[in-house]
Amino acid sequence: MPDYDTLAKTIASLTEGEDDAVALMATVTCEVHHFDVRFDWTGFYRVTEPDLLKIGPYQGRHGCLQIPFSRGVCGTAARTGKVQLIPNVEAFEGHIACATSTRSELVLPVFNGVGLLIAVFDIDSDQLDAFTVEDATQMASILKVVFKAVNI
Repeated sequence: MPDYDTLAKTIASLTEGEDDAVALMATVTCEVHHFDVRFDWTGFYRVTEPDLLKIGPYQGRHGCLQIPFSRGVCGTAARTGKVQLIPNVEAFEGHIACATSTRSELVLPVFNGVGLLIAVFDIDSDQLDAFTVEDATQMASILKVVFKAVNI
């Protein structure tokens, strides 16, 4: 079982007092990417204009540069504001294959301190059914704490 308590404490200590969204995204991405071997690609897609996500800080192979809210798992998370826990991306209608190695995906909407959607956090795995509800719950909790100070 992943040690989410330690991850949360580590991220909290590294981001304490920071309110710059990109700095926070870069730090969270680095810590989460190296946290678990299931995580093959980890990164943020930022809301840069209405209904459009653009690549933000990430680790792993190249990601898609732009994703409209109308497409893919990341777009669905942005459009609905709901966590997307996808055990098999091949079964997700409209999945965008930014990396052919991706088999499962966990995407979480990221809101700032006033409740505005600022990004989605995308974790990909090269394993089928890699993510659990516990992963989603723990990551959502960490993101909520980290991005509460952001006011963009």
